Order: sequence, then C-alpha cells, then structure tokens
Amino acid sequence: MDLGLRGKVAIITGGSEGIGKAAATSLAQEGASVVICARRKDVLDAAAQEIRGKTGSKILGVPADVSNAEQVQIVVAKAVEAFGRLDIVVNNAGTSAAGNFETVDDEAWKRDMELKFYAAVRFARAAIPHMQKQGGGRIINITNLGGKQPGANSMPTSVTRAAGLALTKALSKDLAKYNILVNTVCIGVIKSGQHEHRVQAAQRQNPSATMDAFYSERARGVPLGRVGEAREAGDVICFLASERASYLTGTSINIDGGTSGVL
Repeated sequence: MDLGLRGKVAIITGGSEGIGKAAATSLAQEGASVVICARRKDVLDAAAQEIRGKTGSKILGVPADVSNAEQVQIVVAKAVEAFGRLDIVVNNAGTSAAGNFETVDDEAWKRDMELKFYAAVRFARAAIPHMQKQGGGRIINITNLGGKQPGANSMPTSVTRAAGLALTKALSKDLAKYNILVNTVCIGVIKSGQHEHRVQAAQRQNPSATMDAFYSERARGVPLGRVGEAREAGDVICFLASERASYLTGTSINIDGGTSGVL
C-alpha cells in the first residue's frame, strides 16, 4: 500500500530513541525526508545515521531543547531550509514525570508544561504557515493514557497530557479549513529509552535488575500480556501522517494493548 509520503518532510521531536526514532524510521521507509531533534547530539547523530542507513532517505538531526521557544523556531527553519517544505510535525518529546500532588512544586509544573504542552503549541504555530502554503499538513501529538484516565501519583504528566488532548481537538477544529489534520496517539506501556534509563539507574543499586524483568512486571496489567514495541507505535504515527488518513482529524488512538478503560 502506497501511503503517499514520498517527497513529504516531517519533523519529529524526541526523535533520537524510542517511539520518536521508530516513527522517523517508518516515515523514512515510506520515502519521507525527516528532521529529528533531541537534546543529546551524540545520541541524535547516531540515530540519524542508523535511520539513514536502514532507509536510504534524507535524515537531518538538529540538536535542540524543545522547551526553549527560540530553539523550536530554529528546528523549523532548518527543516524548511534543508528540504524546502514542511508537511508533518510529530510532537513526541517528553518524559513521564509523575508523583503525588503534594510533592510537585511550581518548577516541576513549569518544566513539564514547557516540555510537553508549550513545545507542541510552538511547533504547531511555527509549522502552520508552511503547511498552509502547500494546502495541508499533519500535526500528531503524542500523549498518554493518563491524560484520559488520570491515576493517583500521576502529576504533572497526567495534567499536561490532558492539555495535549484538548489542544489536539481544538486545533483540529481551527485548522480543518486549511486541510491541516491534527490527531493524537495515546501511549500505554511501550518499550522506550526512558524505561531503559530507569533500569540502568536501578542496576546501580541492584545489579540483578534486568530489562526483561522490568517489562514482565509492567506487562501484568496489559490485556494482551506484553509490553508494546516502539515500532508498533511508530507505524501508527506513520499512518496518521499519510494520505491514507486523509479523513481523520481531531481523534485519538490508544496504543496500549487494551489497557485503557476508556476509548
């Protein structure tokens, strides 16, 4: 099936590992040129080289902290300078910052909002004029199940992700007249670099800790009985970015193995 992505240009934030890297790979395999951004230049460069080698597509790595408004503008400008257009933005950057409400101070709230919510706002604002010129585009916001179904000790992430869901729906209404489609993917338990970093930290205290044991424990609450692969999320993101998803906007897709109690 031709997804109609050949010649398209995408920006993926948090693109150096995990879901972002998987989405970049899927898009590149379909012929898109992809700009990935992340803070760590060495990891970013390695990811760009790997994706380039696998797909033969044009991949540009731009080191950036997306919580910085000026750096958001730089990423968009470099994408357009390198490839002449911008069709797709995947707002994927973020961490799973979660704690009890009483332990989350103002600085933690601000950091999370800047990284997850304001970064998505700024990338959309910067990308929209380029998409308007071409008669359309795609904005895909990566959120998670906690935004729909918050649990205890889930803040600030559950609240900032809920803001991302509302942003998705509101933007889809405003931008439909430009054929700019806005959707969200709500992530459940997916293998990612964040999980790997947690296990590595745990291994410093307990050398017997392993990724397999971590994922086996997390899979207990998943109806399908396993943790999702990053490529499974990446392929769904790729579909939403494609011409085959041309009548989907303002919607959310749960990638969670059946975990969520809500649609």
